[in-house]
Amino acid sequence: MKRCKYIFVTGGVLSGVGKGITAASMGAILKAKGYKVTMQKCDPYLNVDAGLLNPVEHGECFVTHDGVETDLDLGHYERFLDFETSKYSITLSGSIYKELIERERAGGFKGKTVQLVPHFTDLVQEKIALASKDSDIHIVEIGGTVGDYEGLPFIEAIRLFANKVGRRNCLYLSVVYVPWINTSKELKTKPAQNALKDLRGFGIIPDIVCVRTEKPCSRSICEKIAAFSGISSDAVVNLPDINSVYDVPFNVLKSGVLQILNDFVGDEKVPDMSKWADFSAWRATDFDKTITIGLVAKYVGNEDTYICVTEALKAAAAHNHVNLELKWINAEDLENESAEKMLKDLDGIVVPGGFGTRGVEGKIKAAEYALLNDLPYLGLCLGMQVACIAAARNGGVKDANSEEFGATEKSENNVIYIMDDQKGKEQTGGTMRLGDYPAKLKRGTLTADIYREGVEKGIYTYGTKVLKNGDVNVVERHRHRYEVNQKFLPEIRKGGLEISGTSPDGKLVEFVEAPGKKFFVATQAHPEFKSRPLAVHPLFYQFIKSIKNI
Repeated sequence: MKRCKYIFVTGGVLSGVGKGITAASMGAILKAKGYKVTMQKCDPYLNVDAGLLNPVEHGECFVTHDGVETDLDLGHYERFLDFETSKYSITLSGSIYKELIERERAGGFKGKTVQLVPHFTDLVQEKIALASKDSDIHIVEIGGTVGDYEGLPFIEAIRLFANKVGRRNCLYLSVVYVPWINTSKELKTKPAQNALKDLRGFGIIPDIVCVRTEKPCSRSICEKIAAFSGISSDAVVNLPDINSVYDVPFNVLKSGVLQILNDFVGDEKVPDMSKWADFSAWRATDFDKTITIGLVAKYVGNEDTYICVTEALKAAAAHNHVNLELKWINAEDLENESAEKMLKDLDGIVVPGGFGTRGVEGKIKAAEYALLNDLPYLGLCLGMQVACIAAARNGGVKDANSEEFGATEKSENNVIYIMDDQKGKEQTGGTMRLGDYPAKLKRGTLTADIYREGVEKGIYTYGTKVLKNGDVNVVERHRHRYEVNQKFLPEIRKGGLEISGTSPDGKLVEFVEAPGKKFFVATQAHPEFKSRPLAVHPLFYQFIKSIKNI
């Protein structure tokens, strides 16, 4: 049986230096050589998962198909490698400690003392082996930076892993940052040298060092790092900042890393990056038409809070050959301002997900404005719920609201209500409706036509089936605990919306649309999680296309 090979990616100097993008770019190149590549994130946080992390501080919470709330880097992995991550693709310290303690309490260690080494490190290695099942190459990113106290057990685990699978089957890559000091007008390599010294002190000498800089640096910088770190100068490469993360694979190819990867896998085959090249060219093109999309958001100040949404929009614009101008609309500001004033100059709006009451009335106002003024609208999760509230209010239920937004369970006009199995769990993690769920689309609706066209044109096929009788069934990822109360369907219809998709049993509303409008579609799901740069989700594609054709 062919043995899997492993690439371990660590970072030095500071976090957020681009380990995830670098790792994903390596994966994209290896996949383009014909290998089955998978990826995994090992994060030192003591959280069990990312479900309760503040998105403004940590960025978007990404959800896997099997319902695990994870770090946003898994979204990068899926977009670059076009594969579905799973519960095995994320390993947090908190989950490891939790499993160890539960095993110890159940007598699983037979009275032995439970320690970081070997028990924590062994369990991390078990998780890596599980995540790499059936893969040719498995890439593991270690979160944080080398030297972080909480990250040391992971560094030890990946060092020991080479003893199990053989050093020739492991490649260690370190991403370090070299800052530009403006006062002296020079790049300083000392922080990178120290980071690599720390890594060497923990028993790992990297096979590749990627030097991150703001602008391209001279070769002498890489040679200096190599000389003071005991690494071959050929293995130290510069990866400067660029305009698009989707150009990073090409920077990696130009850096000379390809030959090291070829030697590692024993294959000189040239990767087929033609589709990536086409997409990169589209992204760099200044098209004749520019469209402006408003993102009505409550988590502002950090663009990573809705990174899957913004990347899906950018990809949709590129595939439609239009320029995209993205305008962030603070939902709280919209509560106190005229919708006409804030939204009239937009070509379309997207209302993404979110939790809690803050900014919700602004989102409802945005949905109402789009509905009444025929402004193209795409609602995602909460974006569908506020659209239903807006429609119900227009349909006669003046105090229509959601149980989530302060209305009590006994309120008569809860257009949005909490699912029975979610009651009492509102503040707990990992308890929502998470991951893939199927939906049946109503024949003859715009929503069904959008998905059908996506399949027929080969734009998108993930989980979508067009049946012989014309029905369209889809599978989308979810992250919510509140649902549309179908007893208000008459008022919602009167307000301008129709149900275009439900759960297979018809009990849950999954999609709504406004017939006769240029584009007004909303879903309870998070289709942005499945959109790819080379296979953009049909809802995003058609949203942009509808605006392009106006």
